[in-house]
Amino acid sequence: MDIIDHANTPLEQWREGVMTQMRMSFMLGGRQLCIFDQFCDPGLGAPTHIHAVEEVLEVISGSADIWVDGTTAAVRPDQSVLIPAGASHGFRNTGTDTLHVRATLAASIFEAQYESTKETSRRWSPTIKSVG
Repeated sequence: MDIIDHANTPLEQWREGVMTQMRMSFMLGGRQLCIFDQFCDPGLGAPTHIHAVEEVLEVISGSADIWVDGTTAAVRPDQSVLIPAGASHGFRNTGTDTLHVRATLAASIFEAQYESTKETSRRWSPTIKSVG
C-alpha cells in the first residue's frame, strides 16, 4: 500500500493567480483518476475548456461561478458540479478570499483543450525520458 502525503506535495502555478496541487494522477500511481486542488485568487479560475472525460468540480472553500455549456451557477462550499465528457466549462472565483476547488477527472492524465487561443492546451503527464 502506498500512502501519499499531500502535506508534502508541491504547488504548481498553472497560470497567474492559480496554484495547483496534484493529489492523484498517473505520476502518483493512479490508473483511472486524476484529482487535484486549485487555489484561485479573487476574479481568477479556469477559462472555458473541455476534457474528453467526465469531471466533478467541488468547491471546498470560497465561492465560484461555474459554467457548463453556456449555463452558469453560483457554487459554494460542500457543493459539486458534474461536468459531462466533452462539455465546455470553466469557473471563476467570485469572492474576496482564495477559492479552493477540487477537480476529479475520469482519467489518470490531465488533458484540456481551451477555447481561447491565448491559453496553451495542457497535458499533465510523466516526462518521457529518452534511452541511449
